[in-house]
Amino acid sequence: MEEEDPTEKAHEDLHEEAEHSKEPWIGRVALTAALLAALAAISSSISAHHESEGILEQIRASDKWAYYQAKGIKADILKSLKPDSPDIHRYADEQKEIRAEATAAQDSSHAHMRIHQVFARAVTFSQIAIAIAAITVLTRRQWFWAVALGFGAVGLAFCAYGLSLTYSMRELLG
Repeated sequence: MEEEDPTEKAHEDLHEEAEHSKEPWIGRVALTAALLAALAAISSSISAHHESEGILEQIRASDKWAYYQAKGIKADILKSLKPDSPDIHRYADEQKEIRAEATAAQDSSHAHMRIHQVFARAVTFSQIAIAIAAITVLTRRQWFWAVALGFGAVGLAFCAYGLSLTYSMRELLG
């Protein structure tokens, strides 16, 4: 059985209250909550993408490091059996290339995970803003709306920052 997201329930309650309310500002709070929910959904999707890519890159890096170690073991065995073999130098050269690939995969993994964390913060602040918007309607205190907008602005800022990091990462990777 799938659990319902509490911020989704708050948004639904807010929308229902806005439809039945005679106070026009409540409709604007509901619209704000809908926009914040969209921001949270988009941020969540991008966050999950970067988390998955970060995990995949870390797996690639681990595979490369294992391959690097295998080449080192082969070189060590060859040194003990045939110390003058030209393959020893070839293995060393291959290890340099494999090390570069493993390091690049690790760096990519760390970059993806950093971006994931930024978007996760965007989701968190957006969800807090939705909850405060619900409190605004329930208490009929408009100043809570300003607080909700503040948290929403922080969520939007994290989302924009995450998008800039994503763009920068793509520029670096070509």
